[in-house]
Amino acid sequence: MNRRTRSIAVNGALALVALVTAFPLLWMVSASLMPAGMSANFPPPLWTTHPTLVHYRELFAHAGFGRHFVNSALIASGATLLALTLNVMAGYAFAKLDFPGRDRLHRVLVAGLVIPAQVAMLPLFLELKSIGLVDTLAGVLVPSLAGIFSIFLVRQAALSIPDELLDAARIDGASEWTIYRRIVLPLLTPMLVTLAVFTFLGAWNDFLWPLIILNDDDRYTLPVALASLSREHVQDSELMMAGSVVTVLPVLALFLGLQRYYLQGLMAGAVKG
Repeated sequence: MNRRTRSIAVNGALALVALVTAFPLLWMVSASLMPAGMSANFPPPLWTTHPTLVHYRELFAHAGFGRHFVNSALIASGATLLALTLNVMAGYAFAKLDFPGRDRLHRVLVAGLVIPAQVAMLPLFLELKSIGLVDTLAGVLVPSLAGIFSIFLVRQAALSIPDELLDAARIDGASEWTIYRRIVLPLLTPMLVTLAVFTFLGAWNDFLWPLIILNDDDRYTLPVALASLSREHVQDSELMMAGSVVTVLPVLALFLGLQRYYLQGLMAGAVKG
């Protein structure tokens, strides 16, 4: 088998795998445009000759998905800003600043990665209840204030910054804040994009924590609202598919648009341990 034949075979196999992977998403979009009850036919149709947007109008006119979309956008954006502000500072400090107990504290944080997040939800909920943040959007944001994995990623990327570069800036009279803002942040740009995408996707898709902390339907995020809608319209598959499209497509478009920087940032985090 010559090189050209091998290339065609590999590309054909990759295209087939991509099609199989993307097929459920494509059928989800197709089903959301079908008239009510059409997707329940056997065998299920792949497309309809009379597409309709009635299910999307139902979502935003009567199911309140516009409000839930705004809630998800606010929470995901807020979580991303908090992560970029606090976790990046912490990751850089663990990598390049010398302070008492740094290595010991870092080992404790890394050990915390093996603890399931669900274990901490009850004590966190009780803490938020004591300070009145239950059933608030601010309460949903609290877990984003400090993410161990986010700090670890930033630290790994910051370790690749030469110490000589930072020392030269200090000799020239630059303050630590100036070094961080003008040298460190530009060098960590791929990791910042990675962390932003990682955090935004996680906050947008999070279901369990918003379900626990929120009681008011008006404050529900899209995943929680979609689960609530499924209980009321369990037989309306097309409406459920429309809700899934509204929930999935924004973050899918974000990831596809930034995937090059996302992967570049992940590779940067693996340069030095």
